[in-house]
Amino acid sequence: MGLAINVEKTRITNFERGFCFLGHGFLDNAIFPVDTQEPKLKHETEKQPKGNQRKKKTTHQDNVTILSQALVAETNSEAISEDSDDDNTLLQHNIWNQEMAAIYLIEQGTSIYKDHLRFIIHVNEKPKLEIPIREVEQIMIFGNIQLSTPVINACLKEQIAVLFLNQSGQYHGHLSSEESTNIDNHLAQLERRNDYVFQLNVSKAIVFGKLVNSKQLLAKFNRKRKITVIEKAIFGINQDIASLELVDNLDSLRGYEGITAARYFPAFGQLITNTNFEFSLRNRQPPTDPINSLLSFGYTLLFNNVMSFIVAEGLSPYIGNFHYGEKQKPYLAFDLMEEFRSIIVDSLVLNIINHSLLKPTDFEIIPSTGGVYLHQSARRIFLKQFETRMNEEVSHPDLQSQVTYRHAIQLQVRRYKRCLLSGVPYEAFLRNT
Repeated sequence: MGLAINVEKTRITNFERGFCFLGHGFLDNAIFPVDTQEPKLKHETEKQPKGNQRKKKTTHQDNVTILSQALVAETNSEAISEDSDDDNTLLQHNIWNQEMAAIYLIEQGTSIYKDHLRFIIHVNEKPKLEIPIREVEQIMIFGNIQLSTPVINACLKEQIAVLFLNQSGQYHGHLSSEESTNIDNHLAQLERRNDYVFQLNVSKAIVFGKLVNSKQLLAKFNRKRKITVIEKAIFGINQDIASLELVDNLDSLRGYEGITAARYFPAFGQLITNTNFEFSLRNRQPPTDPINSLLSFGYTLLFNNVMSFIVAEGLSPYIGNFHYGEKQKPYLAFDLMEEFRSIIVDSLVLNIINHSLLKPTDFEIIPSTGGVYLHQSARRIFLKQFETRMNEEVSHPDLQSQVTYRHAIQLQVRRYKRCLLSGVPYEAFLRNT
């Protein structure tokens, strides 16, 4: 009949994980009615943060499932008081709410343990936060955070990505199960590592995506302002994009990427309308001004998301194509995050600064390095805004329905995997303006 399965609405599950069917929830031996109007958790208030005021379709990809909400509504006997607003229920500095697929644990001394089907997050004498395990895709650990053995086992079983970072967000390592390791994929990556044509073609697609998306961001924000410096940068980047067709080696390709960056970042600085902030040059390790600090932190969060999907797809993050170096680093994650830098992080930083969500006093200088970093309290604001951006929906050519940015990253990792194993040419994700 010419019918096809809708991947967005189809999955294989079991009674242990639970599922919804015909208005009822099924979990183990329990059957209970489910409110299809998406019931709220007991600790959720009517007032929502502005960043979360958006319409959202209820699909399998949604971070919050009707089933898990119903379960928590029935079983959560230690719900946080309804008198507290949504911001105060997030354990001060640890970040998670119903719109998020990731938990950010940044308050030092936090403990996370498991109670049946939930993660329990606890800091000293503060109220506990209970999160259904099935709602979590990632846990990011910043510094001195304690995970119980049952939590680690649950993350391994459910293939929840756990990334370990220092307090500034620098990547240290990740937790992965044997199910997320595929030797055949790794061998294919090693074989392709010696295939110069493969490396060049993939790298050209990545750089093409990065350049096009960078140009699109400048054009979008300059559409009404018509700043001459930005128009010149766009013209130059267009020339760089056209020149990629003639590039026949990786060194030249890296050169064009560097030339475009030299055009892009000064023009990016011209888009900042908040007079309390300035930006003219990209610097890092350490970042020496607030804008560079936000860009670096945003890129770190983006990297962690790309990294977790690479591991989940059974690929080695250490075998890349465009980035390289003597030390062993996750070069594939560096490769595949390039096309998302401007559309996720750079545009987010512009919106946060231009809408005055952060102030100069939200940053501090570390005397030992001269680096500029967000205060821990202000970092919470950035993390919530980042998660809001990751949950925004965009079009992706691989699916008819819209997807979140987080899902778009996953689809790009799968595109790379198809390219690696099946020889299908890799195409970068291009954001339509």
